[in-house]
Amino acid sequence: MSTYADEAVVAAQLGRAPRGVRAVAHRCPCGLPDVVETAPRLPDGTPFPTLYYLTCPRAAASISALEAAGLMREMTGRLAADGELLAAYQQAHRDYLARRDAAAAVEGLEPLPGGTQSAGGMPDRVKCLHALAAHELAAPGANPLGREALDAAGHWWSRGSCLPGGRPPVPGGEPGGGER
Repeated sequence: MSTYADEAVVAAQLGRAPRGVRAVAHRCPCGLPDVVETAPRLPDGTPFPTLYYLTCPRAAASISALEAAGLMREMTGRLAADGELLAAYQQAHRDYLARRDAAAAVEGLEPLPGGTQSAGGMPDRVKCLHALAAHELAAPGANPLGREALDAAGHWWSRGSCLPGGRPPVPGGEPGGGER
C-alpha cells in the first residue's frame, strides 16, 4: 500500500501524477520509493501491462545511459547464444505474468488477455532495461538481466535524494500522510 506522502514523492519524481499505483514495490536506500507496482488496468479500464515502474529519476538516468551504450543489444545477443540465460529470462517472464495476474485478482480486475506482453521485451529479447530493473528491485532474484542492469548502473542513490529538498510537501499538509 502506498501513502499520500509516497504518492507525492512519486509525482515529484515523474513530474506528473502517477496512474494506477497499488503500492511502493521497492524503496531506494535513501528511503524514497524507486519502484511502484501499478494495477494491470488503469482506473478507466485501459490495460496497463507494466506492473513495476521505475520512478527514481537518478535510477532511470543511470539505466538510460546503459541503454544508450548498447547494453540491450548485447543482452539480446547473449539470450540467443546462452540457453541457460534464456531459460532464466523466460522464467522471469512467467514470474512477471503471475505477479501481474495476482495483482489483478487482488484489485478485483479482469486479468489482461493471454498473450499480452509482459515487460522489457521478455521472454526472448531486451527492449527496456528500466522495466527489467524495476522487476528485479521489486522481486529480488526474479530477473537475471534486471540484476545485471542494476549492477552495471551502480549506486545511483549515493548523491543523496533524487528530489530537491529531499521530499515534497505532503498533500493536505498532514505530516506523514497516512495509509490509503
